[in-house]
Amino acid sequence: MSETLEQIKTALSGCRLCETRFAATATGHRPNPVVWFDQGARILVAGQAPGIRVHEVGKPFFDQSGDRLRAWMGVSADQFYDRSIVAALPMAFCFPGYDAKGADLPPPPLCRATWHDRIMTAMGGFDLILLIGGYAQKYHLGPAANGGVTRTVAGWRDHAPLVFPLPHPSWRNTAWLRKNPWFDSELLPQLRTRVQEVIHG
Repeated sequence: MSETLEQIKTALSGCRLCETRFAATATGHRPNPVVWFDQGARILVAGQAPGIRVHEVGKPFFDQSGDRLRAWMGVSADQFYDRSIVAALPMAFCFPGYDAKGADLPPPPLCRATWHDRIMTAMGGFDLILLIGGYAQKYHLGPAANGGVTRTVAGWRDHAPLVFPLPHPSWRNTAWLRKNPWFDSELLPQLRTRVQEVIHG
């Protein structure tokens, strides 16, 4: 008998597989899976992993990166946090921690291997999938993402209108956005149009 989405959500909320791993990081934090998806959501936002702010609050993209992402999508916070519209499935559901130099650690592969196929199967399908950063792009696009984030995002027309690969909306990527003006002038208008079609269609 296949798992229901509610069964998966309950199990994921209590996941402690990475407890020892997180305790050994510079932050020494405990697992706190950010579970933000419901049956029927039409837009999938697939990112990397929660940051420290999201870890503390328990809401995906509840930070400046989220402000930028919502501006890219052309949605309000109310729309973004409506789980009948948007599901957030990062490559790791917990904050991975910082290394000794204060940099974000990568999402533990164990998280993706344990949860993602199960959740994607139970969710059924989406009308629009946003792939934020290299980890999500490699998981969802496979070899098509092997050229790196810039090349994958530049090839967005190969995947639209179902899938839009995006860079991370971190403010540290502002220089990338200046170097790639086509992202703002060509990709984002198409993304916003598609988001509105999905929400109001």
